[in-house]
Amino acid sequence: MLKVDLHCHSNVSDGVMTPQAVAAYARQAGVDVWALTDHDEVGGIAAARVAAEEQGMRFITGVEISITWARETVHIVGLNIDEHHPELTAGLARTRAGRDHRAREISRQLELAGIDGAYEGALKFVGNPDLMSRTHFARYLVEIGACANIPEVFRKYLSEGRPGYVPHSWGTLADTVGWIRAAGGVAVIAHPGRYRFSQLAQGQLFDEFKQLGGAAIEVVTGSHTPDQYPEYAQLANYYGFLASRGSDFHAPGESRVDFAALPPLPGNVTPVWHDWF
Repeated sequence: MLKVDLHCHSNVSDGVMTPQAVAAYARQAGVDVWALTDHDEVGGIAAARVAAEEQGMRFITGVEISITWARETVHIVGLNIDEHHPELTAGLARTRAGRDHRAREISRQLELAGIDGAYEGALKFVGNPDLMSRTHFARYLVEIGACANIPEVFRKYLSEGRPGYVPHSWGTLADTVGWIRAAGGVAVIAHPGRYRFSQLAQGQLFDEFKQLGGAAIEVVTGSHTPDQYPEYAQLANYYGFLASRGSDFHAPGESRVDFAALPPLPGNVTPVWHDWF
């Protein structure tokens, strides 16, 4: 059975390792088919593709795009995309716009909470200045000892209602699915079990996503707990979605589930890659 991982990050967005290093790390963990899905950015794909080939892995082009839906941030993964498609690249550029302003406001809020120099501190962890994220701030707060680990930073400082949280309005679900489909790709809802939606709201998201041409949801992901795997397998079948799998890897020891530890998809779903090779 092929080991397929279709969700992970490099330092081109909020990961720690270069695309080449992530490829080597994934292959060492036994991955056979791999996608790099950096946030709102396709700049790492060329290097990732070459590295995957050198490692003997089949490479799938990918991206993870932030949207705002029902006043919540939701992530949509695009797989098998043409990363040069003008509609997609223009949409990603618009999505990235405004991140620096938000980062400076996060720093200001943290300063009010007694943490100085957060912008400059977070910048040390940034591989792509256009993509400074909350994760970069979290790494800095761990470095200075403000918190023991990244989950603690999010609980204390960077989640809604906490002193370093700054909301941001992203693009729409319709636009994002449209960009992915225009680029020849497959749209996937990333880690649906992570969002704070009621059962009714989640159903509305799934219905709208399907009507727009969305094709799959992540079932087995590092952002789901093991008891959520069968739950989202059942939901994938109920809504007629294909099922995706990905570790959501960011860095060794930082991600909840590493490449090697992620279990396979349940046998009762149709993998998103079922007709790719």
